[in-house]
Amino acid sequence: MANAASGMAVHDDCKLKFLELKAKRTYRFIVFKIEEKQKQVIVEKLENCQKSRIFFIAWSPDTSRVRSKMIYASSKDRFKRELDGIQVELQATDPTEMGLDVFRSRAN
Repeated sequence: MANAASGMAVHDDCKLKFLELKAKRTYRFIVFKIEEKQKQVIVEKLENCQKSRIFFIAWSPDTSRVRSKMIYASSKDRFKRELDGIQVELQATDPTEMGLDVFRSRAN
């Protein structure tokens, strides 16, 4: 059972899609989502496009509830352990922290 301390379970599809991204650079991005009702991390969206760098963007808005932030933080750590091969990590609480200029500066 997932809780704020241990993080949400990671659905097998998340690992499968990430391995495809890592091995074949199949997707431009994968959006993973914490599904609180199902108590697991799921794949929300894919976009096909060949790319070469793997970014992990941790999006946790300042306006989120404290409990949601706690679940997110612990789930993020558990999730990252499941996905070996992340090259660049960004932590963002505001959209300005995820601008194209930030990506370009971190990609080099």
